[in-house]
Amino acid sequence: MANSRMAKYHQVSSKSPKRSHFFKYLLLIIIGLLVLSLGIFLYYGLSAPKINAEVLQSGGSSTIYDRHGQEITALGNENRTYVTIDKVPTQMRDAIISTEDRHFYQEHLGINPFRIARAAINNLEGDSLQGGSTLTQQLIKLSVFSTKKSDQTIKRKMQEVWLAVQVERNFSKDQILEYYLNKVYLANGTYGFQTAAHYYFGKNLQQLTLEQMALLAGMPQAPNNYDPYKNPQAAKNRRDLVLKAMYNNNKITLEQAQAAKNTPITTGLKPYRPNTGVGENKLIVDPYIKEVIHEVKAKGFDPYRDNLKITVNMDIKAQKRLYQIVNGSEIAFPNDQLQTGVSVVNPQNGAVIAMIGGRKLGNVQLGLNRAVQTSRSNGSTMKPILDYAPAIEYLHWSTNQTLRDTPYTYPGTDITLNNWDHTYMGNIPLRTALAESRNVPAVRTLGAVGFNRARKFARKMDIKVAQNEGLSAGIGSNVSSLQLAGAYAAFANGGTYYKPAYVAKIQTIDGLNHHYDNPGKRVMSEATAYIITDILKDVVKPSGMGSQAYISGLYQAGKTGTTNYSNEELSRNPALANTAKDALFAGYTKNYAIGVWTGYDQPNISGVDTTQQKLAGQIYQRLMRYLSTTSTNTNWSKPYSVVRVSGTNILYVRGHHPNNVSEHSSSAASRHQQDNESVIPNRGRRENNSTSENEDGEENNNSDSDLDNSNSQQPNDNSNSQNYPNDSSAGDNHFPPATNNPNQNSNANTNSQQPVTPPTNNSTNNSSSVTQP
Repeated sequence: MANSRMAKYHQVSSKSPKRSHFFKYLLLIIIGLLVLSLGIFLYYGLSAPKINAEVLQSGGSSTIYDRHGQEITALGNENRTYVTIDKVPTQMRDAIISTEDRHFYQEHLGINPFRIARAAINNLEGDSLQGGSTLTQQLIKLSVFSTKKSDQTIKRKMQEVWLAVQVERNFSKDQILEYYLNKVYLANGTYGFQTAAHYYFGKNLQQLTLEQMALLAGMPQAPNNYDPYKNPQAAKNRRDLVLKAMYNNNKITLEQAQAAKNTPITTGLKPYRPNTGVGENKLIVDPYIKEVIHEVKAKGFDPYRDNLKITVNMDIKAQKRLYQIVNGSEIAFPNDQLQTGVSVVNPQNGAVIAMIGGRKLGNVQLGLNRAVQTSRSNGSTMKPILDYAPAIEYLHWSTNQTLRDTPYTYPGTDITLNNWDHTYMGNIPLRTALAESRNVPAVRTLGAVGFNRARKFARKMDIKVAQNEGLSAGIGSNVSSLQLAGAYAAFANGGTYYKPAYVAKIQTIDGLNHHYDNPGKRVMSEATAYIITDILKDVVKPSGMGSQAYISGLYQAGKTGTTNYSNEELSRNPALANTAKDALFAGYTKNYAIGVWTGYDQPNISGVDTTQQKLAGQIYQRLMRYLSTTSTNTNWSKPYSVVRVSGTNILYVRGHHPNNVSEHSSSAASRHQQDNESVIPNRGRRENNSTSENEDGEENNNSDSDLDNSNSQQPNDNSNSQNYPNDSSAGDNHFPPATNNPNQNSNANTNSQQPVTPPTNNSTNNSSSVTQP
């Protein structure tokens, strides 16, 4: 027995040291983790942003700077009415504290671990009113940290706790509450409860009713969600939760709570009105800032709450000049109702330099931005994008490709397509067809390329042509001035598309910078971009279709466009005869691409007459002239992939020698080239110096190109799928839409008349009705 006891004793003794060592190691690990955590906390805390009364008292809005660092405007900051805590009624304080942090006055470290745990449980149960952060922590977030979810890191949480302790040590509870209720965002560009009381109810805080106080107290958690104008039911539900919290916190009686709940959410609410950017630039930059707000929010920030410094791509001087052009007297607008939308894009990176969404708008803010609306047709400015660029890209057509400008009927229909002048020029070269904006050759070209393939080509530049539009889209589709500028910018830079962008950099209040580069994508060859540009140079010379955009000595290219009324629209309002629905101009240099739309908001009441159709080009000319004074003026360099036939203006893609081009140029072609050279100084010298490579043995003049095939040379008038060798599904896609008349012509005469486009929305017409120049 004794031996047995001794054995057990030795067995236990042998295990005890091991168990003792285990707990000792575990304890050391725990202590080590605590020390490490404390060290990390101290490190992050000491590196936290500095906080003082000035920071806590400052407004919560964002400041916007142009690309040169000049301050443009602020969002809401000037609209804030600061109120001291002694002017805040007790019931308003009770509503805020009961909603946001009912133990606010009992917390002396600025944090509440138990509340965080309770909030997590309540969130799981789906009946949570309060979050895990104390009111002090919320003040710190509003003052020094971004509300973007991706910025809510462990480091930020530790710094938030550190700063909460510092704030609690240095400021009284009443001071903290005062800072909070003056800083918090309450939707519609308003900051602070006093400002919101004026905005929503036209009262001071002391004059608000219980239900009005409860409405405001419930908004900070999600201001836009609880906006009584946009979401009245959600706002009421939130208000009623606040009243319940006040009752549970013994701040109001059950009768008071019930009476307030029975009050409609709209009682005492003032009519809605916009409330946005401030300062002397407010109206000048409003449409641009509207798009900036959308883009900043899409990047995960709230420009109204996050104290951001936002650097945008705008050039404020260019923006002011554009505003002056469309609102001043230098252009003869017929009245204040004729509207415009203008977009300016940098071809090298897609940066939106300037934008106007309308003219003579008064004090309207965040209203309709006509520069980005896509409900109006772009007329003949579509032709380079959807018709001719794809033909050069995929079919390798030359500028001398023969096109038929002869009577045309849309395949499978009895709907005829006319040119603006109801005449036909017979067989003409591609250069003439595009530069003089002939409709029939453009639609035939689209048919030869294949509608589906052309749609995909345009889609690469964010221009979406609906499947049911059919061939009529070749002479106009719903495209905004911004989309137009972005697409033409790809021609300007040699074939790379950059999505237009407003925001260059966002700096959060803690100094973290978010830079936004804009990667481009190649959407066409250098050859295609260069050939299109060379043709569009003809448009903006003194004798061109867009002579109103001519600028002496400037290397530029451009295209006019108009859309006309259908016979049905004219029958409803005969006064619209001899007017157009829309007039556009798109043009570019190597440094800027500009899209301009002009027209009336109610086109069925008023139209744009033949003189007014030149206004879009005039807006472009004055703006481009200004922009060009601050940039270099250089011509486009012909890429190796393009061959110019010596002594002519004929260009083609290397390796695809056109059959209809002889070794010697015609005298007419030579004269045409000389015309171009008289418009742009030194152009002939630059390009003629490079023509030694052309037709001198370097180019193998074989004829095995796409152009040998008569089907690819020119589609038939009433063609089926076999007439579109480059798109197997073309026969199914080349019919005009049931609700959209393809009889849409766009052109002008040789005296620089803007092109006029016939109707696109009356499919019952068998022939187009065209405004005579």
